[in-house]
Amino acid sequence: MIKLLITSSILLMLVACQTREELNLPAARINLETVSHEEAVQAWPVLQNLDAPQGLRACCAFGYDLQAEVAGIPVPFYTIDNVVEADNLGQHHYNDSYFSAAADLLGISKEKVGLIYTTEGGFIDIAHVRDTADYTLYLFSQIYPKLGEEWTLTLNHELASRQIHFSAFTPPASPAERYTLSTYLAAKLAFQLAAWHEIAQWYGYQSVPGFSEGISAFSPEDLYSNLVGARLASSLILQGRAESLAIFSQSLESLIPIALKQLGAQERSQTRHAFDKVDGLWWNSAKRVPDKFLVLTRNYDVTDSRYPFLPTQAIPSLGLKLSLPSEYAGFVLSDLAQFRLAPTTNMAQLPVPETYWTVSDFEALAEKAKIEDQKQQTLLLSE
Repeated sequence: MIKLLITSSILLMLVACQTREELNLPAARINLETVSHEEAVQAWPVLQNLDAPQGLRACCAFGYDLQAEVAGIPVPFYTIDNVVEADNLGQHHYNDSYFSAAADLLGISKEKVGLIYTTEGGFIDIAHVRDTADYTLYLFSQIYPKLGEEWTLTLNHELASRQIHFSAFTPPASPAERYTLSTYLAAKLAFQLAAWHEIAQWYGYQSVPGFSEGISAFSPEDLYSNLVGARLASSLILQGRAESLAIFSQSLESLIPIALKQLGAQERSQTRHAFDKVDGLWWNSAKRVPDKFLVLTRNYDVTDSRYPFLPTQAIPSLGLKLSLPSEYAGFVLSDLAQFRLAPTTNMAQLPVPETYWTVSDFEALAEKAKIEDQKQQTLLLSE
């Protein structure tokens, strides 16, 4: 009886954490073009004392109706659907609490995550869109008040110690330009955090100790989805939607379906059909989560100017190319901040750098992963 009461109390608390007052907001705008030319028309009010996102949302291995296994033993009566539709994604909740992750795992979350196929953006992972949007907002809230100062932001470890070092410089005189520069710098760094997460997963990072995340590393849809999230969040911030968490979250939940439709969002049956077309090429429906080679095709490109990976392609070159600005108002963004990955005592298979890894090392780390995966797949095919 006591256990039942405790469980019921926890469930009620989780539901309460996702209860909110609906705001009457004007429609947010988005025009997904390859290059963003948006600018703030003024320095809008900015929320303060925002906590960093607590980890990332638990989703999604590539494929649908996925089966699972634990320690090599199949889990009966358990299937991961994975497919969502643009008009049925629920609310958006900034991921600043482990209660959010618990609600998602228990199936009582008011926001939905999963995969959807789009004609211009390929497969889109909604969890990755949400995660990078959250991180863009968080980084903006930290960068804007200190723009031009030298300081270091330390985040939780992902194999390496994640640090962002900001350089001293004289920011633009225009308040609107300072606001815009902070936005684009935040989006750039949020994408770099996402790219590092893919690398860390491949080299042995586990958000839950004992559960390998190798299946998710460099999944073909991941980083394009993160890029979409960075673009959506930066658009909202530039439209003045960073005044409060409630305004940002409700604006984002209305903007995600609009963006997906601009990308050519497909219905559930069409997404499943798109998965079926690449079964045996991009994924193996006979494999079970978390078998790494359930995913057969990966995208090791870690840059923030990229085409989606479409099923008809060997090399991404079609669909809507998206990018993040590399400079704004005469400022080169890479000169203003540097993402550093310093050694820790638990690096798993990650090589130890002499000082720290930076974004300039990402390509080599991803290429090493690609070569090793190709070797493993060759061995599996020869068995």
